[in-house]
Amino acid sequence: MSKRYFGTDGIRGEVGKFPITPDFMLKLGWASGRVFARSSSSEGRCLVVIGKDTRVSGYMFESALEAGLVAAGVDVKLLGPMPTPAIAYMTRKQNADAGIVISASHNPFYDNGIKFFGADGSKLSDEIEHAIEVELELELATVQSRDIGKVLRLDDASGRYTEFCKSTVPEGFSLRGLRIALDCAHGATYHIAPSVLSELGADVITMGVEPDGFNINEGVGSTDLSALGELVRQQGADLGIAYDGDGDRVLMVDQNGDLIDGDELVYIIAMYRVATGNSDAGVVGTHMSNLGLELALQDAGLQFARAKVGDRYVKEMMEVNGWHLGGESSGHIICSDVTTTGDGIVASLQVLMALQAAEGDVAALRAGITMCPQIMINVTVSGKVNLEDYPELQTAVESLEERLGGQGRVLLRPSGTEPKVRVMVEGQDSEQVEALCSELAQEVERILT
Repeated sequence: MSKRYFGTDGIRGEVGKFPITPDFMLKLGWASGRVFARSSSSEGRCLVVIGKDTRVSGYMFESALEAGLVAAGVDVKLLGPMPTPAIAYMTRKQNADAGIVISASHNPFYDNGIKFFGADGSKLSDEIEHAIEVELELELATVQSRDIGKVLRLDDASGRYTEFCKSTVPEGFSLRGLRIALDCAHGATYHIAPSVLSELGADVITMGVEPDGFNINEGVGSTDLSALGELVRQQGADLGIAYDGDGDRVLMVDQNGDLIDGDELVYIIAMYRVATGNSDAGVVGTHMSNLGLELALQDAGLQFARAKVGDRYVKEMMEVNGWHLGGESSGHIICSDVTTTGDGIVASLQVLMALQAAEGDVAALRAGITMCPQIMINVTVSGKVNLEDYPELQTAVESLEERLGGQGRVLLRPSGTEPKVRVMVEGQDSEQVEALCSELAQEVERILT
């Protein structure tokens, strides 16, 4: 089903430009409230929880969504600044019919967006998103006054989620003796992740924990690891951990400040599960996952399946295959036997369990995987594009694949969250990969712009 507003991860864009406007958010709250109320399994009133990251526009959109929901006869609980996966958790724990996150994830502060979770803490299906879009085309009508929803602010939400994160590791597990540099991107994990790690015994050095509404993801977080790498080297830390603005992604750096990307983190978790006898038959990645991950998992006797890009599609394939581990190179990692969605803090704890078992030897954890040279260039476009409308692009891709001689991959993919086309080339020779990716990116820019 074609959708007008929803992308791969909710609705996102620049604040003040349609649809990221207060009036649209009012209508979106009303439309989604009507859909959730119809599908509610509770005998009482429909309940929706709302959380947000630290962007200044979050206050405005929180109020607009709240107004729309109560106009539809839905009760609301406001959770305040919370990571996206925390909203998924609190949706389940509050027995809510849905959860809403106001966030643009790794984007800069002038963007914002909306993500939804169903009652089970999972992303909404395409069918429910389509139903919301149908309601958006109707004229807003407030329920009768006796049926208007009520609003409550839940003040202890962050404490509840902190305790949940700590409960995902075995009782008695300790990070004592581990020095960790932690970058919270001035985002939604700023008041939670430091507590989780320090309460588990780690010596934590923080950065990116002073949000002002404007500095989210600005030179910090999982989209820019240079400052974290420098902090690790300066402080002699054993490891650096970086989350994105809404806390559903995690990337790391080793003691030298070198990147440990999402594919390597998935591999580390998978190998720990094999070693402890808790592994499934396979792992799910995406079309962007490095070939090195696939080969390393195969060497360990594990299957590997590629889903479409987007954590919702990764989870869908995990469910089809009956597997509990999947993730993306960007650091979206899902451990579905622990929680329902990609969770940066939970995933980092899974890696830290493996690190403690290896007595802090990061190099040993990475020894079994050799990453293939992979380059990705983002080409900015004016709006949504359908690449199938441009056969000359397919010709260009096929030409590059021939030049790689069957020893690599080429992928073009429109971003589901930004007006960009991702150009990815992977192969055996780093110089060739870089040259071919640059060449293809220029061709994409020429054709599309």
